[in-house]
Amino acid sequence: MAGTITILYFGRLPDLLRRGSEELRLPPGVADVRGLLAYLRRRGPTWERLLAEGAVRVTVNKEFAEPGTPVGDGDEVAIVSASL
Repeated sequence: MAGTITILYFGRLPDLLRRGSEELRLPPGVADVRGLLAYLRRRGPTWERLLAEGAVRVTVNKEFAEPGTPVGDGDEVAIVSASL
């Protein structure tokens, strides 16, 4: 399910990543939360550290999501820092 999604960042993430939100065109092969987080972690060491497994909670369309939850065109994905 490719397409464009909206990502919202919460907790300490907006300050540390220098963005509160973004529109992202999903690259080929990214179809679920696990793949999305893996893709975002490849942006660099800060992203890798802040989005490490267990460091964030994710919602898709305002519902808490598991790693295998699909993401696709038009979805809103919120990534929340698990630690304050």
